Amino acid sequence: MTTETCGCPEYSRLEGGLSRRGLFRGAAAVGAGLTSVATVGTAFIETSYAATRSAPAVLVVLSMRGAVDGMSLVVPHADPVYYAARPRIAIPSERLLAKDGFFGLHPHLEPLLPLWDAGRMATVHATGLPVPNRSHFAAIEQVEDADPGSAARVGWLNRLIGRDTYTNPLEAIQFGESVTPMSLSGPQPSVAVSKVSDMRLPGADKWDTGGRRPRSMRTMWGSVPGPLGAGARAAMQAIADFGPVRATSETPANAATYPRGDFGESLASAARTIRGDVGAEVIAIDYGSWDHHVDLGTLAWGQMQRMTKELADGIAAFFTDLGPLASKVTLVTLSEFGRRTKENANYGLDHGHGNVMMLFGAGVKGGYYGNWPGLTDEANGDLLVTTDYRSVLSEIAVKRMGASSAQVFPGFQPEPVGVLV
Repeated sequence: MTTETCGCPEYSRLEGGLSRRGLFRGAAAVGAGLTSVATVGTAFIETSYAATRSAPAVLVVLSMRGAVDGMSLVVPHADPVYYAARPRIAIPSERLLAKDGFFGLHPHLEPLLPLWDAGRMATVHATGLPVPNRSHFAAIEQVEDADPGSAARVGWLNRLIGRDTYTNPLEAIQFGESVTPMSLSGPQPSVAVSKVSDMRLPGADKWDTGGRRPRSMRTMWGSVPGPLGAGARAAMQAIADFGPVRATSETPANAATYPRGDFGESLASAARTIRGDVGAEVIAIDYGSWDHHVDLGTLAWGQMQRMTKELADGIAAFFTDLGPLASKVTLVTLSEFGRRTKENANYGLDHGHGNVMMLFGAGVKGGYYGNWPGLTDEANGDLLVTTDYRSVLSEIAVKRMGASSAQVFPGFQPEPVGVLV
């Protein structure tokens, strides 16, 4: 992603800096590319490992980095301001899918209609941070920390997996980036890796017939004191515990076909991990950039159309691949903020406020949710937020993951959304 492509220098710096920051966030290599568990900063946790446990429920958090335009994904066709403010890029009402009296889905979300028709897809509109924040850096941190005013720098997913005494780092895995997101930062160990095949010890391959590489690493790090030694030992244990996932077939089940590229590969890795049953309770996936200041486009061309199709193809393939295992998997989408109501001169949309969240899979009560505030046709007009995004996540944490809201979102009083059984 370049500045010229997205039109946002801040987001370009964010994307360009991820791989470099990975070295300092604890999710990159410990000695010759060894994948390792991560905690806050450069510290690692030394853990006494028991056998991995089976996860009765799995939460997949799909972060749509760059601030997706929720009003393109789930179109408020009954609000006349939507069409007045977007004379060139608005999606015609007659092209919408699953249309009710007010909302409809983007036509390129068609692969998701089987989930919608089965009542396993829902959307919650006008969600977001309670106060507007148009900085990618600051908004991402606020959304993923989800504890305003705290100096602890512990992410909401880290608090979720920290609600009991189980501490295996495979409980929470980030796919797509070897960088731990803010949502997973904190005292509980986790794993960040690009894909399943990267969860390995370099050099421990078919040519290492005597197992010399693992043996030498154990000898090298076995008695090293401090956080670096602890991290290396924890990483090697996590790699060993991940064996059942590597043993699963690389071929998706049920003739599922993922889109080519990093996003499809991350979803395929998530499905393999769930099949491998190594105790992964939380799986985080990044998908971006949705920072469409320019060339968001129309239904005939543009970045939004291409990425929306990839999004739908990927999620549909994921649930097809899971088969019966989908009964324990809930997927939710997040983005740091939405886009302005009014289109700009470049067939795009600038930073806004309110957005849409989408939910799929186990426990989801299908349909459209949220309190629509109405739009204004002004240059700086935003979709207002009427549902704090934490209310949606709190409902997932409580009803699907068996946590209390206070454990995951301290000091926050969620309002009922009703999107989950």
